[in-house]
Amino acid sequence: MKILYFAWLRERIGHAEDTIDPPDSVTTIGEMTEYLAGLSPAHQRAFANRDAIKTALDQVFAPPETPLGDARELAYFPPFTGG
Repeated sequence: MKILYFAWLRERIGHAEDTIDPPDSVTTIGEMTEYLAGLSPAHQRAFANRDAIKTALDQVFAPPETPLGDARELAYFPPFTGG
C-alpha cells in the first residue's frame, strides 16, 4: 500500500511517501497509523497527535475505524483551513 504524507507530517518523517506491506493484524486506518508510528522515531513524532491528523483512503476522507480492505493508497494530512 502506498502511504502519502503531506505538509508537516512529510517534514517530520523526512520523506513524502512509503510503500508498506502491513502485517495481517493491521486492518483499519487507525491500526495502520499505530503501525506507522512504530516504524521510526521520526514517524513517532509525526503521529504524536493522532487526533489532529486527517486521513484519506483511495482519495476519500475516512475516519480511523475505516477498514483498509483492498485500498491502494492511504494519505495523511495535518489540520488545514481554507477559504
